[in-house]
Amino acid sequence: MNELAIHLNDMINKYNPHVFELLSNLGKKLYYPKGILSQSAEAAKKATRFNATIGIATEKKVPMHYEHIQETLSDYAPEDVYPYAPPSGKLTLRNVWKQKLLRDNPSIQENWMGLPITTNALTHGLSLAADLFVDENDTIILPDKYWGNYQTIFHVRRGGNLKTFKLFDDSDTFNVPSFRECLLQQKDAGKAIVVLNFPNNPTGYTPKESEVQGIISVLIEAADAGINLAVILDDAYFGLFFEDSVKESLFGRLSGIHTRILTIKVDGATKENYVWGLRVGFITFASDCPNILEALEHKTNGLIRGTISSSSHLSQSVILRSLQSSKFEEEKCKKHMILKRRATKVKEIITREKYKRAWGFYPFNSGYFMCLKLNQVDAEELRVHLLNQYGVGTIAINSTDLRIAFSCVEEEDLEELFELIYLGINDIVSNRVSNDDSFYKNLT
Repeated sequence: MNELAIHLNDMINKYNPHVFELLSNLGKKLYYPKGILSQSAEAAKKATRFNATIGIATEKKVPMHYEHIQETLSDYAPEDVYPYAPPSGKLTLRNVWKQKLLRDNPSIQENWMGLPITTNALTHGLSLAADLFVDENDTIILPDKYWGNYQTIFHVRRGGNLKTFKLFDDSDTFNVPSFRECLLQQKDAGKAIVVLNFPNNPTGYTPKESEVQGIISVLIEAADAGINLAVILDDAYFGLFFEDSVKESLFGRLSGIHTRILTIKVDGATKENYVWGLRVGFITFASDCPNILEALEHKTNGLIRGTISSSSHLSQSVILRSLQSSKFEEEKCKKHMILKRRATKVKEIITREKYKRAWGFYPFNSGYFMCLKLNQVDAEELRVHLLNQYGVGTIAINSTDLRIAFSCVEEEDLEELFELIYLGINDIVSNRVSNDDSFYKNLT
């Protein structure tokens, strides 16, 4: 093992051996190499005459570039577009995002959080966390309503076993007892990775304060029982809270609550700020020990350097300018209200008496989505029928659950959308009855 990796491991083990035990075999091997980038960083500070280190071309002391590209990006200096960004991301952007997290999440204690590390959006951030902490046959605990890509990230890539608890109890609240039972079953293993995604995809649910207290108490109970926990908070849809839920990430509430609990926040501008294609996300670690935060950042930087090298500099510059704009908060509020009105309209439509035989629904109070519970037909059969017969696209989660992204349907079109879903259900039911009648007529 490289001596730099050994040094980082020794540092983590010295200050919190439980965090060291959480690291995967790959995570233990990771380090940030002292190579071209570190030498270039040193040269950037001291090479006052010539800097012949980093592998880019320059012309008249600015990054070489095509004018036909630059003229479409005239608002940005070439230095903010063409050079490589550091593996950890543009430093100013990381600091600005940290200040945003502190504003949005009053529970976060600044001295207990690391500086956010830039990722190529959230899937990359989740994959980094998986590489750092998931070994083959480790258990990944998550709700039974989860984003399908977790299968690839944690199971296919890393060999972890996904174990689910029921997200909702019979009262349609977060199922704390099911979460507790699932988590405490890991006592013999002594390790678990917990993935919590609020607002939840696919249901659009964020827990209330009393439910959050239950989640926290279960995590502390599991840690007291000797289970080392890496708690990954997938905050992709953070901030899109519409009603009766907590209005901040669990990151601040979980940071530093137990020596056996390492809290990891994965978030980004992609969905929060409606810039999906720019692919700018962040991963942030929480610890009361600066040495552990430093070691985890070095390991993460080494992992980024060894995979994508660094994220898009231009995308980071665009996001940085947006966050610093005087119009940011105003426009954010406007977009939030549009989505809130859509969510309110959806709730009014789907609870109409006309539709009660066709479907129920899971509670939703945030995010981009809601999820119907179909009473009469198979979700996949309905999905295909809606697509072929009515040109309506939906997502079948399993045999009963149909996900609707109201985020991409205008408010004035929502009534038509759900009426077409209702017609599709009636088509399938009617066809089933017709086929049954034909069957019995043939018998006679």
